[in-house]
Amino acid sequence: MSQPETTQLPPARFAFDAVTWKEIAYLLANLPVDIAGFVYVVVMLYLGIGLSVTVVGLPLLALGLAGCRLAGRLERGRARGMLGVTVEEPRPLRLGRLGFFPWLWTSLKDPVAWRHTLYFSIRLPWGITTFTVTLVSLFVAWPVLPFIARGLANADRAMVRGLLQPSDELERRIAELESDRGVVVDTAAADLRRIERDLHDGAQARLVALAMGLGLAKEKLLEDPDAAAKMVDEAHGEVKLALQELRDLARGIHPAVLTDRGLDAALSSVSARCTVPVAVTVDLAVRPAPAIEGIAYFTVSELLQNISKHSGARAASVELWRSDGRLMVQVRDDGSGGASTYSGSGLAGLAERLGSVDGLLVVDSPAGGPTVVTAELPWRER
Repeated sequence: MSQPETTQLPPARFAFDAVTWKEIAYLLANLPVDIAGFVYVVVMLYLGIGLSVTVVGLPLLALGLAGCRLAGRLERGRARGMLGVTVEEPRPLRLGRLGFFPWLWTSLKDPVAWRHTLYFSIRLPWGITTFTVTLVSLFVAWPVLPFIARGLANADRAMVRGLLQPSDELERRIAELESDRGVVVDTAAADLRRIERDLHDGAQARLVALAMGLGLAKEKLLEDPDAAAKMVDEAHGEVKLALQELRDLARGIHPAVLTDRGLDAALSSVSARCTVPVAVTVDLAVRPAPAIEGIAYFTVSELLQNISKHSGARAASVELWRSDGRLMVQVRDDGSGGASTYSGSGLAGLAERLGSVDGLLVVDSPAGGPTVVTAELPWRER
């Protein structure tokens, strides 16, 4: 007689998993948290706006908004830990070393703080609802409580993402613009220092020597005409050198050929000074705005200088064309490669300058070459 087969039962486990219990705990905690947040917001707004006719009203409101920022940070932490919601922290309010009135104005117009204020203002009815439904379901509808808790928790997740999470695109653009502004300021300051140094060490020193030489020639004009004539001849040579230095300096600021004839002629001129033969192709039906034109010119100029100094190339090419509202610049060479935009390199500084005007620099330079550098600039009509 065969023995009946025994059925092995599954191991005992809790009916609700850890995620469900966290959601239930979050929903039950909504009531005290939302009561505290609602009372804080009402008192803060009532006192701040009500006393705004006095000297303490607006500062009190600004401090209240700062408290809403802090409360929002705590609420994001609660949602992150109990609901598993990945919520990015908003951009910190950049007060720096502002005076009282700039600090007051910056705090009062802080959109993040006002979104947090709205969040806590509308949460009290929801907190009462979630607490009541969850508590009652825990005793009388526990078989379906996981589904109820998941639905209510998803609504909480949506509310947290909608009001406590910063606008990704807006925050990203603000951070980019702040960074770009710093790059533009630093670049402009560096260019001014370079121009000042070039003028002081070059043309200015030569002109001072020229003035001294002409003064000595004037004194010797009657006593020793031959020596005076020789000194005037030397001064004439100094004038030519000074003019050449000034032309080079002006070309470094903004070349006249670029203003008069555009990128095709200007890039042909700068490529002629490169130690490597360069083929220039400019396919533009119209000229872009002067600022974009200048940036494209100096980008190509710097890339060709890098080719002359570091690439060991035998040939190079420059191409410019317009594509979907962008000015495309591509510089190729058949050199040894290895170029990159790592921090501290010349290409890294060039990438930062292009980024300050919503541009982009891409470097493809494997060891052994060839090197292809592509720059994108926004197209702006002239």
